[in-house]
Amino acid sequence: MSILTMMDKFKEKKAPCTAVIVAAGSSERMGQDKMFLPVAGIPVLGRTLLQFQRCRDIDEIIVVTREERIMDAGALVKQYGLDKVTKILVGGKERVESSAAGVLQANRDSGWIAIADGARPLVTPELISRTVEAARKYRAAAPAVAVKDTIKTAENGMVTGTPDRSRLFAVQTPQVFEADLIKGALTRAIRDGIPVTDDCSAVEAMGIPVRLVEGSYENIKITTREDIALCEALLAARGVRS
Repeated sequence: MSILTMMDKFKEKKAPCTAVIVAAGSSERMGQDKMFLPVAGIPVLGRTLLQFQRCRDIDEIIVVTREERIMDAGALVKQYGLDKVTKILVGGKERVESSAAGVLQANRDSGWIAIADGARPLVTPELISRTVEAARKYRAAAPAVAVKDTIKTAENGMVTGTPDRSRLFAVQTPQVFEADLIKGALTRAIRDGIPVTDDCSAVEAMGIPVRLVEGSYENIKITTREDIALCEALLAARGVRS
């Protein structure tokens, strides 16, 4: 058996990975549903889903959205031929509830689950794969970039401290976990009312370390209208017009 054949056999034995794309937020800062705003001609959510569709390490995609957007999400799946999407679900009031809704509906054969913001349309298949591979080794992984600005802590408008910037990282998505680990962590966080700011927080609350991998400063999260313009500029720099 050749080395290449052996490598192919090894890849075949890897447990499947399900991607849960969370797109159930209220978009309060945008003033309208950002997931369906066009970015260079393609809706934000559509661009995000296309990147996971193209990633060789993603076997299944579950979309979690708002009830009134179920039909719109289904139309995107059909329009762009997203055949990895198996389910479109209604999310909860809080992010942790939406994540759990998707995670608990993942294919039972999936050994790994990637949870991602639907509003990160510039994520790349390479970044997704890099994070999945790290999770396979460390059980939990997330992309992150070093903070560029000096960060201050403040109270009542007055500075109270300046954390060491060399120890600060901006964490992105997808965040990838061993399936049973994240199912248990999210269930526990909801049950016990544990405050979590991202899915890694639920795992960290169980005392499980999360491995950070190199993220990308281009992997921005669409939050305000300025982010749309920035996203289009970055796409243009990549040579993408539509």
